[in-house]
Amino acid sequence: MSHYRGRFAPTPSGPLHFGSLVAALASFLDARRAGGEWWLRIEDIDPPRCPPGAADEIQRQLAAFGLHWDGPVLWQHDRGDAYQAALDRLVALGLAYPCSCSRKQWREHAVYPGWCREGVREPGRPVAWRLRSDLGLHPVVWQDRLFDEQRFDPAELGDVVLKRKDGLWAYQLAVVVDDAGQGISDVVRGFDLLDNTPWQRQLQHALGYPAPRYLHLPLIIGEGGQKLSKQNLAPALPTDDGAVRPLLHAALVALDQAPPAGLREAPVAEQLAWAIAHWEVSRIRPEPHRTRDALPSD
Repeated sequence: MSHYRGRFAPTPSGPLHFGSLVAALASFLDARRAGGEWWLRIEDIDPPRCPPGAADEIQRQLAAFGLHWDGPVLWQHDRGDAYQAALDRLVALGLAYPCSCSRKQWREHAVYPGWCREGVREPGRPVAWRLRSDLGLHPVVWQDRLFDEQRFDPAELGDVVLKRKDGLWAYQLAVVVDDAGQGISDVVRGFDLLDNTPWQRQLQHALGYPAPRYLHLPLIIGEGGQKLSKQNLAPALPTDDGAVRPLLHAALVALDQAPPAGLREAPVAEQLAWAIAHWEVSRIRPEPHRTRDALPSD
């Protein structure tokens, strides 16, 4: 993959917040600085978590911050056939298996102990489909662009679910199939997803997909010391220009890009033009960033 193609892939469980903005902005700048493409994927494979209108609001928020994507939006709810084909291939390779176990049954174990690897323990009960983490790529090693060499034994992470008992597709399989299907060369995302990468690298290897480069970003921490998230009721990003401009500047500060103070009230297009021209991953400090150090004080 010689041509850079990045993506932003939010789950539409609610509007974007400041932590989402930092991740979206970093992936956008990384793509644009490389002269590449930046795609938008809506990861809506879990309908109960996706209230009506949330995906539309996310697109409005991105547009308000000048983060315009290339090509059509990819919706995961349209991709079931592709996920099923990938699962069928893994089953044929002996790398995926049905599992009837419930989390309650293995709650005393740190990870799922693989009880159904040689056959379903409770035939007739609903099954999930799991990846055999004890087979395939071992160890999983990759060079993160910020956090340097990463080395994992996937068996220590357990056999991750690929398809749930309720028939819904799981994140790990969907994200790998879609990154390959969209030709994604570079993944820029939060540090909280770093330990998902071993399963994804195993799946890429098993399915014969190319492996993208990874850049995991330091987390944005709120006043309570927790990661900013929708679950923690992080405030939604505004879409009015007067509030957008200082927040965009604050996101550049959180990414350690040292934007000039005078840029704070500049139009969005001007801020982004400066940010693209000056984007440097090497400036990003690897430790978590607290919002009080970046957000506007007035």
